[in-house]
Amino acid sequence: MKSALITGITGQDGAYLAKLLLEKNYKVYGLYRRISTPNFWRLQALDIYDKVNLISGDLSDLSSILNAFKASDPDEVYHLAAQSFVEASFESPLATAEVTGLSVTRILEAVKLYSNKTKVYFAGTSEMFGSSYNGKPLTENDPFNPMSPYAAAKLYGYWISKIYREGYGIFIASGILFNHESPLRGMEFVTRKIANEVAKINLGLEKKIHLGNINAKRDWGYAPEYVDAMYTMLQQEKPDDFVIATNETHTVEEFIKYAFDYIKEDYANYLEIDKKFIRPLDVPTLQGDYSKARDILKWEPKTKFRELVNMMVKTEIDRWNRYMEGEKFAWDVPNYPNENNLLKTYRGNVK
Repeated sequence: MKSALITGITGQDGAYLAKLLLEKNYKVYGLYRRISTPNFWRLQALDIYDKVNLISGDLSDLSSILNAFKASDPDEVYHLAAQSFVEASFESPLATAEVTGLSVTRILEAVKLYSNKTKVYFAGTSEMFGSSYNGKPLTENDPFNPMSPYAAAKLYGYWISKIYREGYGIFIASGILFNHESPLRGMEFVTRKIANEVAKINLGLEKKIHLGNINAKRDWGYAPEYVDAMYTMLQQEKPDDFVIATNETHTVEEFIKYAFDYIKEDYANYLEIDKKFIRPLDVPTLQGDYSKARDILKWEPKTKFRELVNMMVKTEIDRWNRYMEGEKFAWDVPNYPNENNLLKTYRGNVK
C-alpha cells in the first residue's frame, strides 16, 4: 500500500485529493495547522474524516515537517498548503511569503534529508503569469509576471522546485493550475461568495450582493478534475510542469449572470459595486492551454463553466434549506461572518 502526505488537507483541493487517493487504496496522511476553531468540515462533508490520518504541524517549522515525514513515511507528497487568497496577500505580504514561498524549501529539504526517492507535487498557480496574457491561451513556456504577493511567493516555490529537481534529482512535478472551483471552495473566494449570496437572495435572506472588480476574466474549472491531474503527474516516469486549465475564459460578471439565471432573476437588480473589494493590482485576464497535459497525461476538463455555476448555486440553496430546517451537517457558512463591514487595510489606510 502506497502512502501519501498531503499538506493543506483541510482545504478544497486537499480534501478532494484525499478522497481520490483513498479510492486508489493509498494510506493518506494530512498535515494541518492547529487553530482555535477546527476546520475539518470538508473532510466530514466527503465522509472521509475518519479515514485519513491527521498530523498537526506548522510549515514554518522544519522539525515539524520532518516529524510528519517520519510519521507518514510517504511515497508521495502533495504540497498544497499555502496562504492562497490573493486579496489577503496584500494585507499580509510577509506571512504570505513565509507560508506560501519558504515552506516549499522546507518541504524539499525534508525530502532531501528523509528520502529523495519520495515524489513531490508542488501546487503552482496561474496567478504567476500575472499580466503576461496577450490574447492567446497561456502555456508552460510563457513568461511569468506576478501581480500580487501571493503570486510572487508561488513563483519562488516554482523556481526552487525546479532547482531541487535539477540539482538534487528529486522527482518534483509542478502543476500550474488555473482557477478551479467547487461547493467546497472557501467563502473568501468570489465564486463561492456569489453562489452563497445568490442562494440567500433566492430564499429571502439577503437583498444585495456586494462585489469589486467584475470585469476580471478567469479560466474556471471543476476542482475534483484538477486533483486527478495532480495525482497523474506523480505517476509519470519523469517529473515535469503542466498547465491545468479549460482553455476558456469568462468574466466575474458572467459568473454572476449565470448564477442569477439559475434562480430566474436579473443580477442588475441586486449587484452593488463596492470599491473596498477592489485590489491594488488585479490580473485582467487568465486563460490556459492544457495541450501538454492532454498529450502526456491524457487529461482533459469535463465540466463546463455554466454547469459549474449551476452546481455551486444549487448546492448552496440546498445547504441553506437544510440549515433552516434545523439539520446539523458539515458546513462552513454559519461560522463565516458577512464581510461587508470588514476593513481592508492593504491600501495603507483603513478607509
